[in-house]
Amino acid sequence: MPGFELFGDLERQQVNDVLDNGVLMRYGFDGMRNGHWKAKELEIELKNTLQSKHVQLVSSGTAAVSVALAAAGVGAGDEVIMPTFTFVASFEAIMMLGAIPILVDIDDTLTLSPKAVENAITPKTKAVMVVQMCGSMGNMDALQTICNKHNILLVEDACQAIGGTYNGRPLGSIGDLGCFSFDFVKTITCGEGGAVITNNKEYYTNADHYSDHGHDHVGNDRGAETHPFLGYNFRISELHAAVGLAQVKRLPEFIDIQKKNYTILREALSQIPEVTFRKVPDGGEESYAFLNFFLPDLETTLKVVDAFKVSGVDACWNYYSNNWHYLNKWDHLKDLKSLFPISTEVKEGLEYLKTKEFPESDHYIGRNISCLIKLSWTEAEVYERANKMVTAVKTVLET
Repeated sequence: MPGFELFGDLERQQVNDVLDNGVLMRYGFDGMRNGHWKAKELEIELKNTLQSKHVQLVSSGTAAVSVALAAAGVGAGDEVIMPTFTFVASFEAIMMLGAIPILVDIDDTLTLSPKAVENAITPKTKAVMVVQMCGSMGNMDALQTICNKHNILLVEDACQAIGGTYNGRPLGSIGDLGCFSFDFVKTITCGEGGAVITNNKEYYTNADHYSDHGHDHVGNDRGAETHPFLGYNFRISELHAAVGLAQVKRLPEFIDIQKKNYTILREALSQIPEVTFRKVPDGGEESYAFLNFFLPDLETTLKVVDAFKVSGVDACWNYYSNNWHYLNKWDHLKDLKSLFPISTEVKEGLEYLKTKEFPESDHYIGRNISCLIKLSWTEAEVYERANKMVTAVKTVLET
């Protein structure tokens, strides 16, 4: 998902503007910065892009998830339902607050199964976190209905899905809170950075204060600000925000390129009867950051991945044994390998992982190949790649 592939004059201009101005911190130093506020400008751009009333920039996508949950009052002993297929940051962000990640199966959207979510709800459930993995989305209507029925939060981790939409609404803007990442390998990047978006004024105010040591940001004298509650440091810098400010203005350009490249590859693979594609719910449109498809079984899938490598087709993965994105390799979570003592509530809350099986997740992840869509490919390179992929898949299926 690399916006960094197309860095240009706009990014350089924004960064040089910060360096020339000399103020790298997003807060304070009003007299020195001569009206330059890159983080504030980026928040305004994101409000418009993501159709959200409030945006709070933070230091990373992981920080965004923790800040979003904290802003809505999620904490010690609360349960947060999350998918088995995500990035390790999901459970890290939940556990940082003393809350308990409750992993449940995914379905053919490669995101939360509404049925699995419904079955996992307990009196301790405070939030459902749908992770819009690989540029697409879950069944948002069903998930929203479940959350409304049980009066629990719906949080969108849209870190991998900026530019995707559901019924015309940007992903991230549908739940009570949305989270984004702008790290180096996201569709638009700040180098490091993230954002919390919401239409709830209280949640926004909480996120604004909590992400900056509890500062209330009232008045023009930072030293005189009060601290309504405890907070931490999840600030973004002006340098990072400057890169993001340039990149967000290029998001439509990036999405158009991704869609073009994605479509060429998908149309080629569609010729193979044994290939099926991840389900995109009715009304949804992917960001086209990844092409995800299924093969008949795990053995065939692994052979195709190997055949891709031999053919020179890079950036295609099966996540079944991936260290970062699927629960099979999350031994540090299952065994609670922590530098500091874990609370009794969390220890007891995660006991289920020692014996819990996730057959539906295994079924979909085992058969899935996920291919990154790059921005820097020429059209000729995409067609060449498509031919290599089709040839590799057919060769494996015929042997």
